[in-house]
Amino acid sequence: MVKCYEGAEMKTVNNRIRIAIQKTGRLSEESFRLLAGCGIYVKPRKEQLFCHSDNFPLDLLLVRDDDIPNLVAEGTCDFGIVGTNLLQEKALQNSSDLESNNEIIRYLGFALCRLAIAVPKSFSYQNLSSLKKCRIATSYPAILSDYIKKNKLDIEITTLTGSVEIAPRLGIADGICDLVSTGGTLEANNLREVEVVFKSQAVLIKSPKPFSSEKQRTARLFQNRVEGSELANGSKYIMLHAPKSALSIIVSLLPGAERPTVLELQGDTKRIAIHALCRENIFWETMESLKKAGASSILVLPVEKMLT
Repeated sequence: MVKCYEGAEMKTVNNRIRIAIQKTGRLSEESFRLLAGCGIYVKPRKEQLFCHSDNFPLDLLLVRDDDIPNLVAEGTCDFGIVGTNLLQEKALQNSSDLESNNEIIRYLGFALCRLAIAVPKSFSYQNLSSLKKCRIATSYPAILSDYIKKNKLDIEITTLTGSVEIAPRLGIADGICDLVSTGGTLEANNLREVEVVFKSQAVLIKSPKPFSSEKQRTARLFQNRVEGSELANGSKYIMLHAPKSALSIIVSLLPGAERPTVLELQGDTKRIAIHALCRENIFWETMESLKKAGASSILVLPVEKMLT
């Protein structure tokens, strides 16, 4: 079903699109899950950088995440999945805006994290002025520099390419500015988060280079599948029975619902069946409110695929 070619060039058929994703790391697994949700199956081996899918005209390039913005901007790849933290860092390094080199097609809602300033737990921190004359170690000097400028801070930046969290213990910085998701790494290094500098998530980006008409059709199909997969992930299909008199109340309780389908119940002129696609999650509190309004036989189903 899937073929991969080690050390070989990827297919160059005119209608095939090329996508760059992170080879390993926090974005990789979710990126493959997104492709699977689009019905595109690729199963590369660890040592391979080039792969292609036989069930969709798509080639995959597995690379370091910080190479993805340039690969897409230059047209080597047509699309890429990358964090906005890297896009912002690259943009600020080039004195441009977030989408200057790559078009953001869709915010994907995974790999959520934040670039935050953290200090040792023993550090007496009250507000931003507490950082005056401090040295802050980071792998994102452009974003931090922009933050310092906007907040008129007197802070020295120490640029590191990795293991930023150990900088205070080594005495080369008073604090750090690094990506935080759960905070576990900070806790393990006796650090505490004090300020959020930039919020990040994964995005699908597109090259500014023009596509051939054949590739454009594939690209449009791919983008529609991504949109449908993402909409499905955040949607639920709900079915219930309710009194006719409670229809307006029931509909108002359905989160993010489109116009519902209303059906007559056989042999019951006072009650109806309501089917609705909800664009937001259905929590137990929602179901309890629906029941209180007179609903019964409430059934909530996941949505696997969706096209609008």
